Amino acid sequence: MRAEYDFTNSKKNPYINKLKQQITIRLDSETISYFKSLAEETGLSYQNLINLYLADCAKKQKKLSYTFQ
Repeated sequence: MRAEYDFTNSKKNPYINKLKQQITIRLDSETISYFKSLAEETGLSYQNLINLYLADCAKKQKKLSYTFQ
């Protein structure tokens, strides 16, 4: 490692708006198990699968239809 670094010609990260934000979310164990089993099939992490699914819902502006029982 150098003792000092020169950042005078550095550029801002062009991908800063695409970074993910860490949050805490409570999911039931059945939902986590489902995405973990999909993760084993696909080779992706279950967190990425959940993110991809939610991003797809947001992109398509899907609305949840549910009834209280």
